Formats: sequence, structure tokens, C-alpha cells
Amino acid sequence: MPNLIIPHRFDPRDYQRPILEKMDSGFLRAIQVWHRRSGKDKTDWNFMIKKAFEVIAPYYYFFPTYSQGKKALWDGIDNTGFKFLDHIPKEVRVSTNDTEMKVKLINGSLIQVVGTDNIDSIVGTNPRGCVFSEYSLQDPKAWQFVRPILAANGGWAIFNYTPRMHNHAWELLQVAKADPIHWYWEIKTADDTKAIPPEVLAQEKIEMAKQTGNDALYEQEYFCSFEAPVEGAYYGSQLMVIEKENHITDVPYDHSIPVETFWDLGVGDTTAIWFLQRVGMEKRFIDYYETNGEGLDHYVQVLQDKKYIYAEHTAPHDIEVRELSSGKSRLEIAKTLGIKFNIAPKLTIEDGINASRSVLSSCWFDKTKCDRGLNALKSYHKEWDEDNKCYKNHPEHDWSSNGSDAFRYFAVSDKIKRPYVQPTDFGGVKPFGI
Repeated sequence: MPNLIIPHRFDPRDYQRPILEKMDSGFLRAIQVWHRRSGKDKTDWNFMIKKAFEVIAPYYYFFPTYSQGKKALWDGIDNTGFKFLDHIPKEVRVSTNDTEMKVKLINGSLIQVVGTDNIDSIVGTNPRGCVFSEYSLQDPKAWQFVRPILAANGGWAIFNYTPRMHNHAWELLQVAKADPIHWYWEIKTADDTKAIPPEVLAQEKIEMAKQTGNDALYEQEYFCSFEAPVEGAYYGSQLMVIEKENHITDVPYDHSIPVETFWDLGVGDTTAIWFLQRVGMEKRFIDYYETNGEGLDHYVQVLQDKKYIYAEHTAPHDIEVRELSSGKSRLEIAKTLGIKFNIAPKLTIEDGINASRSVLSSCWFDKTKCDRGLNALKSYHKEWDEDNKCYKNHPEHDWSSNGSDAFRYFAVSDKIKRPYVQPTDFGGVKPFGI
């Protein structure tokens, strides 16, 4: 190897050193809740480069999306004008693939920036180290996919983020706090690091208040508040209220009450299903299911395997669209599989979101079976307009859209709820529709 020092052109600040030292001392898991502009990615990127020269293996730096990874890291430049990619000197690179954001090192290691919206792109690989950047915005399925691989090969993982309420990132922090032997964690605010001059912080507070009308975004981004409603999140305030009122708890299945399901049917995409029981004015969500790459027959089998008694099923209006390949709609195909769908009212997304906000106060969620669906609702947010530095008036289409869309179909249908059909025992076979 050329006579170079790795990390290259990186001298960590005092507040950046503890996590590097802890990971070098043998910790394999770390959570890094640092404020905006604290250098999370510069710190973790250089740690990954160092590790890639110590052990020959693939290493993955995950972002919520490919485009975010490209902008923030692959094409990223720090405030001195130095490119993040140049922390890997060209002398130690065998190849640099801009399209795949992949670098092969002269020792055989591979470093790649990956969007977790395309986690399938690394199927079959054996990473030895991973960084999950902005983990609070990522699909938590990515960690579920990578975790057993790292457990098997003794690999390491770092999760860096700023808070987004009590979502999956907050939940992982609770895991870390409960297991200090295997996890290192730290929360560092702008007061802790002193990395941002007071006058700059003051100006940031003013600018953020102009955007939002309050200090919630400022508290979240610079003081790592998990309690502040996420700016741009559609259901942040409502979910915080029902969480405080203990609406997210154990919600068992009541065998005397039929179950309704509400679907978002993906085409080559993810399908999400909410399972609901009504008790008086309470809407009790007892279960949630989501997967991708499966046909309708798979989901019918899932419903049967859950052994619930079903009253009715609701899907979006596009289930009526006929497929070119078969000439049949998925509504017709579903009938042949024994499930009859109601069609949700065709309202605008904005009207559906307002309906969802209105109904959330009467909803209860099983904290275990509905965990992924709840995290989708918590993460559902407006798309950010980078050019104009403001939120657009429509949702970001990401992993959280599927569960949130299915919930929206429930909300718009709830206004025109019809009476139940009494469940009937058809020779031990549960009825799928009405």
C-alpha cells in the first residue's frame, strides 16, 4: 500500500473521539444521536474506511434512498471544500464506480453507499461493517435483513440520526440503553459539542421558526428532542397524543367480534394490510401485515392462517383496473380466491390525510403486532423541496407510504361504515367477505 495514513485527512474533534474509541475497543453496535451539522457522516465514513483496511470484506454505508446517499456522501463536500470521497485516496483504489457508488480497495475490501429503499441490491453479500445514516428515516427492514449476517460473522453496525419522535430509531435506542455490555450509545446536542457558534444557532432558530411557526424543528435538529412533533410528518401530533393516552398497548383479538381489513395493494410493490375490530366507538387495530413480491393468493393464505373471523375487506379503487396480461381486474381475481372487496371512497390524498388525523384519537393499536404499521404512520411525511428549502404539498413516496395509504383507506371508509354481516360458520371455513 502507498505510504499513506488512514484515515486520510481526518482529525476527529474531541466530541467525535469517544464513539471511535469505543468501537475500536470492541463494541460491535453503536447508536449516535447527534445534532445537525455535527459531522456524523464524516466521523462514521472515516471509521468505515479504517476498518476496511483492517479486515478484507464488503462494507455498506446505508442512507434512506440512493439519491440521498449520492448527495450527502458520494458527491458530498465539507465546509472546507474537501470531498468526502477523497478520504479514500485514489492511490488505494482499484476502481471507483459512480453509478453504483462503489469503491474497491487495493487490499480487496469493498465500500459501497446504498439506499435502503433498494436493499435487495446487496442480497447474497456478506458485509463485515455497516453504517445506517439517518436511521430514523430508513426502512427498519434493512436492519432486520443485515442483522443476522453481522451476528454470524462478528460484524459491526453504527446507527446515526437526529430524532423523529418515538419511532423505530427511538425503539432501537431503548434496546441499546438496556444492554450496555453490547451496545454503546450517546446523545449529543449543540450544547454538548459546541460545534456551532452561538450566533449561527440563534439565526437557525429564527429561520426554522419562520418555516414552521414554532421551535419544534429547532429542538429536534439541534437539541435531539424525541418529544417535538416532526416537522413535515402528517400524523406527528396525533400519534404523540394517543401514545400519551396509552392507546398503543396490548390489544388482544376478541373472538366474539369480526375483523375488518384495509389494504394498500402494490403492483410490483409492497402490499400492506391493517386488521381492525370495532368496540363501541373504539377502533382497535389488532394486527398489521406487509410484504412485497407476492400475488393475491399469498395474502389470502395469510388471512386464513391468522384464523380471525372476518366481516369485510376494503381496497383502493384501482383494484378495479383490468390487467393487460390477463384481461381481469384484481377485484375479479380476488373473488376467485374467495375474498370479496369493498372499494374505498375515491377522495384526494389531502382529504384522506385529514380523515386519518380526525379518526386517530379513537384508535387503539397493538404495540407488538402493529409495530411496523405504527412506524410507517410515524414516518409518513411531506416531500422536501431542496431547491426552495420547504416542504411540498404531497407525501414523500417511501417505505412508510404503504402502511399509511392502507390506513388512509380505512379513514375515508370509516365515514360511511355499513353494518356488519353476522359471521357464520361455513363448515369450519371462515367467510372472506360479505
